[in-house]
Amino acid sequence: MASGGSGRTAGAFDIRTVIALLFAIYGVVLVAVGLVEPQAEIAKSAGVNINLWGGVGMLAFAAVMVGWARLRPIVVPDEADGDE
Repeated sequence: MASGGSGRTAGAFDIRTVIALLFAIYGVVLVAVGLVEPQAEIAKSAGVNINLWGGVGMLAFAAVMVGWARLRPIVVPDEADGDE
């Protein structure tokens, strides 16, 4: 590829963005469940609200994936130049 960086980025079609979206959706669901979970259910897991912490971890992972996709975007080359 030329040093000028010709091409455009993958954007929403980048697999990291799709993975981040899935983890964010599941993370939001787990955080919501963890916030309304009865204390009796929390006691079953040694007093740790595993749904809440799992959801927070998933949201953090989604943020890392989005950051990675923004900082190091995949460049899709323009039409092939048959001359090179």
